[in-house]
Amino acid sequence: MTMRPAGPPPTRPVPGVDADTKPFWDFCKQHELRVQKCTACGQLHYPPSAFCPHCSNMTSEWVKISGKGKVYSFVIVRRKYPGFDQVPYVVSIIETTEGMRMLSNIVGCTPEDVKIDMPVEVTWDDITPEFSLPKFKPVS
Repeated sequence: MTMRPAGPPPTRPVPGVDADTKPFWDFCKQHELRVQKCTACGQLHYPPSAFCPHCSNMTSEWVKISGKGKVYSFVIVRRKYPGFDQVPYVVSIIETTEGMRMLSNIVGCTPEDVKIDMPVEVTWDDITPEFSLPKFKPVS
């Protein structure tokens, strides 16, 4: 079941939260980038899930990762969608230094400056008092 935060409605879409994703969002609210590490095979995995996508083990632990990586792939979104009025923006797959990939946004530069293999680091977008989104910016 998805829980919606209390208070006035947000001005933009917020992530859905369930039992599997709640720890991730709780860590994000503290500006900590943590992902699950399988207790059987030791692989990191994202997005959060009830089982390991590598070996199907049902137990994992939350580990802090560096928040550093590089742009693996990206697309520049130029069309407005409900709740996403500021265009253009960049949706990217980030390959972390730990070797896993995460879907996020690139901020802190123009969309035309984003390049494959560009070094990036995590930054936080506090969209509501309950939600901080991990986004990535170029390494300065």
